[in-house]
Amino acid sequence: MRRARIISEPISDYCRFEYDLTGPVNIAGGELVRWLPRRRASDIALHGNDFWIFDGTRGNFNHFAGDGSSAGPEPISDPRVVKLCADAFEAVWERATPHEEYKPV
Repeated sequence: MRRARIISEPISDYCRFEYDLTGPVNIAGGELVRWLPRRRASDIALHGNDFWIFDGTRGNFNHFAGDGSSAGPEPISDPRVVKLCADAFEAVWERATPHEEYKPV
């Protein structure tokens, strides 16, 4: 499993919390995680929602309320939207820094 996180720098307290847990939780569980500062993503065609892609054929958008709480998932099954998300992820993944090398600012 791969996860890319696009973050603002300097990172927030919450992103610092996520970063600190990524090694002992995500990486230890076999996940590959990369970090991309938002300023380095300006020329990548990204949509406004977090998302997950499963098996390259379906996924979920993750919606959040203004206070950061979950506003619920939205299933993705349209092949064009899945491809859009997958292509955006690959562009971010290529540019992002592996967790072991990223040093939060």
